[in-house]
Amino acid sequence: MDSKNTIAAIALSSAVIVLYSLFFVPEKSSTDQNLVEKEKIEQSTDTPILEQKETFVEISRKDALIENERVQFENSNVIGSISLKGAAIDDLTFKNYNIELESDEKIILLGPRNIKEGYLIESGFVTSDKNIDIPTSETIWSIKGNKKLNENSPIKLSWTNDQGITFEKEISLDDKYLFSIKQRVINKTNGKYDFYSYGQIIRNEIPDIIDFLILHEGLIATLDDELIEEDYDDIQEKKFTKTAQKGWLGISDKYWITSLIPPQNKEFKTTFDYKDKFRANFIATEPLELGPNNSIEENLQIIVAAKRVDVIDGYAKSLAIDKFDLVIDWGFLYFITKPLFFGIDYFFKLLGNYGLAIIAITICIRLVFFPLANFSFRSMAKMKALTPEMVRLKELHKNDKMKLQQEMMALYKKEKVNPMSGCLPILVQIPVFFALYKVLFVTIEMRHMPFYGWIHDLSERDPTSIFNLFGLLPYDVPSFLIIGAWPVAMGVSMWVQQKLNPAPTDPMQAKIFMFFPLFLTVILAPFPSGLVIYWTVNNILTMAQQVFIMKRTTVKTVT
Repeated sequence: MDSKNTIAAIALSSAVIVLYSLFFVPEKSSTDQNLVEKEKIEQSTDTPILEQKETFVEISRKDALIENERVQFENSNVIGSISLKGAAIDDLTFKNYNIELESDEKIILLGPRNIKEGYLIESGFVTSDKNIDIPTSETIWSIKGNKKLNENSPIKLSWTNDQGITFEKEISLDDKYLFSIKQRVINKTNGKYDFYSYGQIIRNEIPDIIDFLILHEGLIATLDDELIEEDYDDIQEKKFTKTAQKGWLGISDKYWITSLIPPQNKEFKTTFDYKDKFRANFIATEPLELGPNNSIEENLQIIVAAKRVDVIDGYAKSLAIDKFDLVIDWGFLYFITKPLFFGIDYFFKLLGNYGLAIIAITICIRLVFFPLANFSFRSMAKMKALTPEMVRLKELHKNDKMKLQQEMMALYKKEKVNPMSGCLPILVQIPVFFALYKVLFVTIEMRHMPFYGWIHDLSERDPTSIFNLFGLLPYDVPSFLIIGAWPVAMGVSMWVQQKLNPAPTDPMQAKIFMFFPLFLTVILAPFPSGLVIYWTVNNILTMAQQVFIMKRTTVKTVT
């Protein structure tokens, strides 16, 4: 019974590690009948549809950036430009993030509409009056005043149609990733018009994505407290529409977010769709009335950011953006994952290295589980002491399974031993293990962060391999044979830990039991090295605690 339970516990933890990415995915947005009916109602309104016919010839990024006049912007985090054709924010580079660890080439996120990787943001007003000319993607805006946008100098763009209506945009940039747009319509005629404010993000194609089910990459929003996550292929198959009073929308990459924050406390309709390109947009459902010789004004925010936790949480708080922290995919274990990140980040600030921070948080986790582990190890020590008697009973009743079961249960009851107790530490640690995996996988803070020695990026696998003696032999090995020093150390620690547990009395079970350290070493080798470091250190601490408890239990038993 004891060996079966132990093997079952290890098998369970192994299976969950392997299958987690296949089954535990963030909950998708609701598709119940109420939402379907609501979409029908929304689609029947008179709100103008955000569709513009566009014709362009695909060119290189370099040529696209010189094709039209541009306004440059820059602060300590981003650099790029705004096209005066269409007044689109369509050129943005992150100054502090490289594509590869050993490269100086920076991450480029946004790009002009007429390149293959086109990715841009537009905003403005539309009207249901077909006799009024409004700015389009082909409109050439003029700039007034400052010729460059930075955190101290906003810019003002202007365009006037043939009817005497002027459209203005005042764009400001903070010291991080926030663009604030104050847009106006000035009416110098005797006419009366209705205008609807809008904003939209356009992406020409699906970028290179990890396509890993524990990470959402695609269109995202929180609308009236509901998290909406739509993959690219979902939107290619079916448009998503919902009306809300509050929230935000955007397109999310693993480490980057492009988002729109509509004017708050005003109802707006959000749409995700695909027609040759992906669009995430909002449009106000109630128009602003523009009277003769009058003006209207609307404000919105655009955040194009690296998903740093302090930055995202800071904007969520300062701008009162509902659930904006969910742009970071904390997963369904949010209540463990996010506090775990803050714990690691605290030790990083204290120790100056994320690897050391992971080790420190591992020690803290062991302290939290210390009483439970003590109970389990005492029970396992008793089980190990009972091994000779269990072998005797199995031999005595080898032809009577029912009698053997009764005798074993009587033995457990007499010695006050619970054979299931050995599973508890493993089962309790599984959520923590996954939460730490999630932290290492999704947080940009861990990206390109080194440990000591050969680990240059804790969010990536250990790059060494036992098959070339960890780099001592002068040849490379295929990726599937990259089983590094830390995974090997983890496997060895699991094997030693296994020796401290009660040995299976059945020969077949013993062989299976011995196979698990090797199995998990191979399975966990591609995982982030920070996670393997956690598991290895956790094994060592577990063994130290187990040896101590077993010695005390043995002494008490002898006494």
